Amino acid sequence: MQQATTATEQPADRANAPRYDLRQIDVDPNFWYPVAWSSKVRPGKAFAARFAGHPIALIRPEYGPVYALEDRCAHRQVPLSKGVVDDKGCIKCCYHGWAFDQQGKCVTVPYLNKEGVGRPVKAYPCREKSGLIFIFPGDPDLADKVPVPDIAQVGNPEFKTRQFSPRLKCHYTFMHENLMDMNHQFLHRRQMGSITARFLGQDKGDNFMEARYSFARKGGNQPLAEALIFGKHHDDGREQPVEEVVSIRTTYPYQTLQIHDKDGDLIMDLWACYLPLGETQQVTQAFGLLSVKKPKWTFLLDLAWPVLGLFTHRIFEEDREVVEMEQNAWRELGGDHNIEVFPVVKSLRDLLARSGVPNRHAQPLEQG
Repeated sequence: MQQATTATEQPADRANAPRYDLRQIDVDPNFWYPVAWSSKVRPGKAFAARFAGHPIALIRPEYGPVYALEDRCAHRQVPLSKGVVDDKGCIKCCYHGWAFDQQGKCVTVPYLNKEGVGRPVKAYPCREKSGLIFIFPGDPDLADKVPVPDIAQVGNPEFKTRQFSPRLKCHYTFMHENLMDMNHQFLHRRQMGSITARFLGQDKGDNFMEARYSFARKGGNQPLAEALIFGKHHDDGREQPVEEVVSIRTTYPYQTLQIHDKDGDLIMDLWACYLPLGETQQVTQAFGLLSVKKPKWTFLLDLAWPVLGLFTHRIFEEDREVVEMEQNAWRELGGDHNIEVFPVVKSLRDLLARSGVPNRHAQPLEQG
């Protein structure tokens, strides 16, 4: 992988640091990024994944932990993910049988029968947590110093959790902006009726940005899935009390959405990471988990689960369409022409810009 200047190496004086088009800011590689669901990588098999234009082979031996290598054999650059996992847990290239171990060392060139002949391939630090396989694509010496994130309420028996992993034709920053800005509920009027977001406040720091909202129903019928999670809300013409608080937080590079009821109890917990796939990072694979608090009668949530899944899918498809339209406009106009007025999103954009890494196509913007 081409070495890039990380966010921690950016100029300390941010006021004098060059500014770049946000859609030309790559993610900082010095974090743990999910690249596959655990269930996709079966024992004794290899699986092809990607990170920002770099092919990754995930290998799960029959015994022992999964590991990650560059998905190119050092011999003829054939994908190692097409190979065979041997009884020692090594991956053997499908072409000539070169074998590589968990550290990427070539341990066998079978037709020469001597050591030190084959070249190694790049190995990535790899961890498995909460049903996801993570790699650390940056400086491997930093991997043990950076924690693998905690994810929603996976493993908490009081919650029921679903996975989602859509692919979107847009830069990952559009996804952060979309979720953080709850003022776009007009987009979802067909799914949710007429509701208004009420901004309750924000917090921010060097590596995070959080905004809090409540919602008031202004008309239309409340969707069944929403009522099952939050309870029934009606518009009776009066000022509606704050029943739930929705907190959206980008803790770079991850994003969460949590909903607490009026008593302060957590009732929904969403975690998402937007994995860039292509070299320009304008295609994104989202990995997300949504945890919903089980009601007293658990079977009610089980019965409603398909309805909830359909509801969230429809909401996401509307978001997908609009962020992909934003990306298309960026291409047609030759850059970011967005006019942002919401202070929360302005702060978020600043966080994403200073935390990421300008890519090789980025040119400093004129100051002013």
